[in-house]
Amino acid sequence: MSIHIVQRGDSLWAISNRYNVPIQSILDVNGLQANGIIIPGLALYIPDQALPIRSKIIARGDSLWGLVQKYRTNINAILSANPGIQPSNLKIGQKINIPSPLKLSMQTLGFIIPFSPQSFIPILNEVAKEISYLAIVSYSLTDEGYTYLTVDDTQVVEESKRLDVTPLLMIRNFANQKFSPELIGQVLENSSYRKNLINSLMNFIKTKGYGGVSIDFEFIPPPRRQDFNTFLNELKTALGSLILHVNVHAKTADLPQNRIVGAYDYSAIGASADIVAVMTIDYGYPTGPPDPVSPKWWIEDVIQYSSSLINPQKLQMALPLYGYDWRGIDNLTKARSLLSSQNLAISTGAHINYDLISSTPNFTYWKGSERHIVWFDDIRSFAEKYKLIDQYHLLGLTYWQLSLPFPQNWAYMEKNFTIK
Repeated sequence: MSIHIVQRGDSLWAISNRYNVPIQSILDVNGLQANGIIIPGLALYIPDQALPIRSKIIARGDSLWGLVQKYRTNINAILSANPGIQPSNLKIGQKINIPSPLKLSMQTLGFIIPFSPQSFIPILNEVAKEISYLAIVSYSLTDEGYTYLTVDDTQVVEESKRLDVTPLLMIRNFANQKFSPELIGQVLENSSYRKNLINSLMNFIKTKGYGGVSIDFEFIPPPRRQDFNTFLNELKTALGSLILHVNVHAKTADLPQNRIVGAYDYSAIGASADIVAVMTIDYGYPTGPPDPVSPKWWIEDVIQYSSSLINPQKLQMALPLYGYDWRGIDNLTKARSLLSSQNLAISTGAHINYDLISSTPNFTYWKGSERHIVWFDDIRSFAEKYKLIDQYHLLGLTYWQLSLPFPQNWAYMEKNFTIK
């Protein structure tokens, strides 16, 4: 596995010769235009024959020879991947890279709102090998807790099952195009309404052939914290062997009165759910100050906290398949797919910068007299964030959302990971 960062004076011809990979392969896997224009700072995924890179946090008792045996590699490969490492003096807490033929195994989940099945189904066919679960965002609930369909899901459910990707019914407390605290609050606090919700969910799951449910209740009123725990316990009992997947906002401390994260009792949720997905996205958010969407340091802080309360083998972190474009004068924000962000940088002749602290790229461009700043992710930043799954022994990760193109990622996934 190689990632090449374009330097001033580079050409695709020279990069192709250096890695012995055809130019067309580099164009295709990186979603580049046929004209082959590249810019300084651009991260290119090179589909070569290099070994996958595993990542480990050194623990008491670890030795270089022990790691060689565990990962079926050799000392020289480890030394080459970790310049400056002292083989006889590994330090507890030190992070090292390990070239290894043993791929990291994990479970992934992709979200999709099936507005256009004819457009999405070809995408699903392309990425299905890298997806364990497909959370189909097609359901909400009434004031009395009854589940109802918002977008027809029939074709996508059937295609998901045909491709051996487990479909999960995703339900949100969505009303009038936004998450409603009032809606979910009044349902959770009423035992009869909770029962209506569970029974109607189970009816749709059985009728449609779903493999379980993905819960995305956001801005739950903090006083409903225990009611949410009760609901999840009752729902898991009804689901039996089917999957209970719960999405929760990211936090690094318990803040029971906070309007965004207060209702999420990580410990109780982890006890009820089969999988807990922590939404490590939107650190940089629309209309807010320009910031990385999912900075690595923040993701790691969230993982350290959440894995202290939830079994890491139940935990998924989240990565965005989008970036944000902020207008400098007023922070008016536009979301862009990662491929669109990359190609905007190329078309405007920007220089892509890379922030080492957040492990995230960014660039600035001008639209007339308007200055814009874009924070997005590329395969270089994803590769760094994937290491957290290995380091903290997580179950895997989620992607929002699969209709947003990022061809680098799917080629990288196929080469480097085993998806359960």
